[in-house]
Amino acid sequence: MPSNHEEFWSFQRYAFVGISADKPFPELSYAAVRAKEGKTVFAVDPSVDEVLGDKAYDDLASLPEAVQAVVLEVPQEQTAEWVAKAADAGVEHLWIHMGRETPEALELAREKRINVRHGTCAVQYVRGGFPHVLHKFLRKLSGSW
Repeated sequence: MPSNHEEFWSFQRYAFVGISADKPFPELSYAAVRAKEGKTVFAVDPSVDEVLGDKAYDDLASLPEAVQAVVLEVPQEQTAEWVAKAADAGVEHLWIHMGRETPEALELAREKRINVRHGTCAVQYVRGGFPHVLHKFLRKLSGSW
């Protein structure tokens, strides 16, 4: 049976949210999911016009279709705001990249009944390569996968 973290990657439509002006966009996970057959990904980054050649949208409300899951890798002080935007967009599954979560953001996600994953890097679940395979191995070994 897949873990909650693994189940996150079973959906078809994702939005990846970053603010490139403040921190590099989460290109590794975005590119890895974009390359998977049957997956649709949208880049949401109000600070740029495109990400890896794809149109970048300013917010979740401007996406051409609804997404099932959102990956947030924004500056920590913006996380709660983006959780609220995800809730307003009807998103039920959210991944807050490690180190970006805040107590306020996690509480808001719980209040809005969003299944939020946090405390770990999304990349280890969607692609290989060092050091992500090492992180995957250690998380499986510790039972926290």
